Parts: sequence; structure tokens; C-alpha cells
Amino acid sequence: MSDIRDATPDERTAILAVEAARQAALIDGDLDTLARIFDDRLVHIHAPGVVHDKRMLLEHVGTRRAYLSIERGELAIRVVGDLAIATGPIVNELRNPDGSARTQRGVVTQVLVRDGDDWRFLNFQLTPLGEEVWGKLPSEQAASAAQSANTEEAAR
Repeated sequence: MSDIRDATPDERTAILAVEAARQAALIDGDLDTLARIFDDRLVHIHAPGVVHDKRMLLEHVGTRRAYLSIERGELAIRVVGDLAIATGPIVNELRNPDGSARTQRGVVTQVLVRDGDDWRFLNFQLTPLGEEVWGKLPSEQAASAAQSANTEEAAR
């Protein structure tokens, strides 16, 4: 069994660079770049649960040109053999069919596969943020309280 570890600084830099290239290519409709950085076995699951393979996602990007902007927060990147798993927040500004725009906020899990010196996207799933009917766990409440106390103390 392969060890699961945090990405090395070089791996992290390379993965963040290919993620930045993905964002720019989605916004620009750059299908050549997307074809290069998407693995042929890509599975892309959009927020509403629509599943696309590589060919369908390229068609989606080329015909709909829905991506107006993409912002990512801090990504946690773990590596297992030749696979990397990146998770973190995303905010997409998207064009609607009627020309209006909407904001999609969520958390993304991306799986990349190493191909020589390059990383290619193998899987992508966006889970939209929604109502948390259960609220925070006791451990999350304690962590938030501790963080608030540290912030207040630092402000003094």
C-alpha cells in the first residue's frame, strides 16, 4: 500500500500551476489547454450532479462559455503514489443561459495523475455550500471559540 503524504513543495507548486492554468482556460474557453491538462479518463461532476467525461466537458466549455471568474482558497494537497488529491473552497461566477450571472460557492475535490513531469486532472467534484441542518460538532465549536479568543488576544 502506498503512503499518503502531504505534497512536497515542488509537487504543490506544479499542482497549483496546473490548477491556475485550468481556471484561466475555463474562463478563456481555451480548449487546447484544457485538452492537454485533462486526462483522457476525466470524470467531472458539476455542482448539480451533471457528470461529464473529457469530451463532454470540452464541448460544455466550448459551447456554453459559462465561466466568468474562478477563485480558489487554500488547497490541501495529499499525494498517494502518482495521484494527488486537492481539496478546498471555490467561488465560481457563472453565466446563465439567459445572459445573467450567478455565484456558485462550494468545496472541490480534485484528483490529478502524474504523467512524467506533468499533472493531469483525472476527477473533479464540486459540492455546493448549503444549509447545515445539524450545525457544528462540539469539536468544531471549541476550535472556533479558541480561534476567536486568539484573534481577540492578538488584536490587543
